[in-house]
Order: sequence, then structure tokens, then C-alpha cells
Amino acid sequence: MTLQHIDREAIYSQLTLQLPRNPNHEWLACMVASWCVGNSILPDYLGLECHDFIALKTNYFTNYPLPEYAPSGKQLDFSRMLERQDLINLLKNYSRPEVVESDWIIGLLVAGCLGNDHLWHDLGLWSRPQLTALLHYNFPELAARNTHDMKWKKFLYKQLCEEEGIYLCRAPSCQVCVDYGQCYGSEETIIEAQSTQNNENTVPS
Repeated sequence: MTLQHIDREAIYSQLTLQLPRNPNHEWLACMVASWCVGNSILPDYLGLECHDFIALKTNYFTNYPLPEYAPSGKQLDFSRMLERQDLINLLKNYSRPEVVESDWIIGLLVAGCLGNDHLWHDLGLWSRPQLTALLHYNFPELAARNTHDMKWKKFLYKQLCEEEGIYLCRAPSCQVCVDYGQCYGSEETIIEAQSTQNNENTVPS
């Protein structure tokens, strides 16, 4: 386990001193802990609107001094995300109205979609199953459509295209598509391999 992961777990423990109110509380704590150690692409305010960040901090994480600015120093250019509002609308349409954290979860997911890695990793979640559980909890009808375990970022954009009546893939089915491996298959194995390679590169000679 790296020092960064040890620090992340220590912060997570402080963020969850109060028993999590629901599963979202726990997943949010995981993402915030990762963000605090720079292990996330989320920018200042976690990529949320300022008032949403303050509400999250005030209601869930009063026991930890959350910084406003991303410790990683990373910034996202939302101006190049022309589909941002469409993605927000898609998630809002399938969100559970009784879930008070919906706007925060949607804001985080949309920001994470600007990353270049797997969505769970860019968000700072600790595993892909966490993201799967988060999506099924918050957007059950939408998540249930992912019957073949497509990678979640690919899946969300596929749903966005289908909502607009746009079908870019010309293959008759995913199973015969030459790009099958880009949309399906293990994501964590790739992340672990990258992490191992990075650790090897930092070993002093």
C-alpha cells in the first residue's frame, strides 16, 4: 500500500467518524478522501457549484477541514464539454427524487466524465464495484440498462446518444464489434498494472 493510500484511509476514517447516514455518505467520503490526497481529477470545490460544495461540507463533513481548492491543482475545462447540460439532464431524469444527495452526485459524475481514465478512478472511488453500486442506488432504472457490464463512462454517453436518436456504432451488435474491448472488460486490472508500473518507475536505483 502506498503512502498516498495510507493517508487517504486516514482521512476517510475522520470523514466517517459519524456513522454514514446512507450509502451515498460513504461513497462521498471515499471520493473526498481521494481528492484530499490528490488522487482524483476533480478540480476546486470537487467540481461542484460553490453552494453545493458548502452544503456537502456543512451537512456531511463538518469534522474535517476540507479545502476549497483541489490539492492536486488540477482544473477542468467545462467549456469544452458541450454535452454537459445534456448529461446533467439525463442523470436528473433517472435520479431518485427522495435522495437528498442527488445534485452532488450528479455534479461529481459530470465532472468525472471530463477525465481521461476510467470514471471510478477519475472520481476517486476506490474500486469499480463502488461506482456500480453508486449508480444502481441513485439511478436504478438507468443503471439497470447496462445489462452487459459496459464501462460506465461509455455507457452514459451511449445512453446520451440514444436519447438524442444518434447511433454512431455501425456494428450489428457489441459482440461482433472490433472495439469490444474498449467498451467492456476489466478496468481495475488496467489501473493496477499502471500503478505497478508507476511504483517501479519511482524505485530509487
